Amino acid sequence: MLRGYMHTPPQFFKVGPSPLTRMFFFVLLSVFIMIADSRSDFIAEARRVIGVAISPLQKLAYLPFSLQEKVDQYISDFKLIEEIDHLRREYLTSRHDFFRLQALASENEHLRALLGAARQTEIQTVLAEILYTPRDPFSRKITLGKGSSNGVKPGQVVIDDLGVIGQVTQVFPWTSEVTLITDKNHMVPVQIDRNGLRTVISGAGKNSELELRFLSINTDIREGDLLATSGIGGVYPPGLPVGRVAHIEYDRSHKFARIICVPVAGVDRHRQVLVLIGSVPTPEISDNPESYAPQKNRQTKNYGT
Repeated sequence: MLRGYMHTPPQFFKVGPSPLTRMFFFVLLSVFIMIADSRSDFIAEARRVIGVAISPLQKLAYLPFSLQEKVDQYISDFKLIEEIDHLRREYLTSRHDFFRLQALASENEHLRALLGAARQTEIQTVLAEILYTPRDPFSRKITLGKGSSNGVKPGQVVIDDLGVIGQVTQVFPWTSEVTLITDKNHMVPVQIDRNGLRTVISGAGKNSELELRFLSINTDIREGDLLATSGIGGVYPPGLPVGRVAHIEYDRSHKFARIICVPVAGVDRHRQVLVLIGSVPTPEISDNPESYAPQKNRQTKNYGT
């Protein structure tokens, strides 16, 4: 008896129902709750009360996950802002490159047109870039980046791919000043391309306006007539486009008509121009007076001897 008692473990804790008994009890309780839930609203009300009671605990348990989501969202927003800034910088850089390519394409097209104009003229030319214009708004002058070191001299004509721009008036070693044809004190001998009528065109002091002064109201001139250099005076080569008649005002109380023209050349639009540094070709003067007579007059007749 003593030996059996010594091998029995001491009971330090109170032993409850067996596991099988507890499982049977909870199964019966579950069945009862399901039947009660289907028969009445008591269980639903109890569930709502329990849900309200444990809601703070649920929020407290979900708090770490909520903080993690907010941190992830902040990091994502920060990366998105950085990406947007990077894309904005790339966009601005691309737009700058696009505008620069557009300017280069326009400048290249203008240079090709100038090259074509230089090939059409027999006079030697120099390509010059417009550096700046004077601050005086009433002065129709420009400054070129070529001077006496490049063969530029006062009196030389400046053109672009469309026509006459002006004339060199002051020359320095590396720069020169050009007076535009729109200057009020500048005059160019021209002739009407349609009928060959010769006259003089003057600047009106505006970038887009020229004037034909002292022409009678009976002069054969029309709106749209092209005015080109006549070559008289030996300064401007003949045939260079200068302007086009834009508006004619007839006033019978005056002897002269008011004729407004617009320049053909881009006097205020381009950055490169051509300076005609060669001399204007003039006809050779012969010492033989018979050389000026018509061919039929120079033929001698034989009446016989």
